[in-house]
Amino acid sequence: MSVERFLRQRAVNIVCEGSYTLHRWYDPNGKLRTLACRTTRVSPFRMIVDVPVTGRVGDRITSYFGEFGEFEGNISDTRQGSILLELEMTPEKREWMADKLTWLEKKLRDPGIMDAREDSRFIPQTPQTTLTLADGSVHGCFIIDFSSGGVAVAAELQPPVGTPLAIGSCVGRVVRIFQTGFAVRFVAKQDADDLSRLIMRYDQISGGPTPMAAAS
Repeated sequence: MSVERFLRQRAVNIVCEGSYTLHRWYDPNGKLRTLACRTTRVSPFRMIVDVPVTGRVGDRITSYFGEFGEFEGNISDTRQGSILLELEMTPEKREWMADKLTWLEKKLRDPGIMDAREDSRFIPQTPQTTLTLADGSVHGCFIIDFSSGGVAVAAELQPPVGTPLAIGSCVGRVVRIFQTGFAVRFVAKQDADDLSRLIMRYDQISGGPTPMAAAS
């Protein structure tokens, strides 16, 4: 199945946070890496998932989403920053999935629930951006969510707590490591209206110096 063909099929455009394990991808200690991911379109048979590491067609994946639970499946197509995942499940689970998607589609029409945390968290439309280290090296990363004070990120690179870096053009430090990624606190709180632009790919904003160099 291709992404183009799936886009013509009946499915629900819904964002659900989750995590996934690419079965052939290990960390330096020989353990399977688990990273954050996010659905963008879901049916009872397959889903498009935004991911920090795409893998290859045919690769096997275990994924988990709070709304749906755990799935096993294989990648049937890839795009930059996303995969099409073919879902393996029993007929009973597939029927449950169809009912769940119908309920979620109705819920999407209701007003959103406000986030009760101190800084409201947001999910970017385009989660792929860049991470720049103090030595000037640039790496791709995936934004889980962000607020005016910081951002949660997943990446192939996993810098230790205290590492200075920039997400897009926002400079900060790693303050926490969690199972699917790490959290960065910005040096200064950002204006919420400008933040989406600031954390997008830096080379799309300016051809100037890297944000870490500019911060220096």
